[in-house]
Amino acid sequence: MARLALAFFMTCGLAAAALANTNTDRAPAELERLVLQDCGSCHGLTLKGGLGRPITPDVMQHFDREDLRDIILDGIPGTAMPPWRQVMTESEAMWIADYLQGRER
Repeated sequence: MARLALAFFMTCGLAAAALANTNTDRAPAELERLVLQDCGSCHGLTLKGGLGRPITPDVMQHFDREDLRDIILDGIPGTAMPPWRQVMTESEAMWIADYLQGRER
């Protein structure tokens, strides 16, 4: 389990480093790629679950979109969900929340 956690944090750290200093609003295609690759590294490449819980639209539509934005930006303390606030704007996090809920983009 420790190896899995270490691999998770290394993946997140690499992703965060790659995104550092690019704290501007990205194009939707880039945000979609970020969801599939970076979120998918923990939540599964099809977002149906992995180390993290499933984040498919049928699961995520029951959450408040502002709560999802806050989770994306601040992570969930005590879990493997990292904060993305330093590498993502609030509008980008809101776009991802909408994307995860299957809303029109």
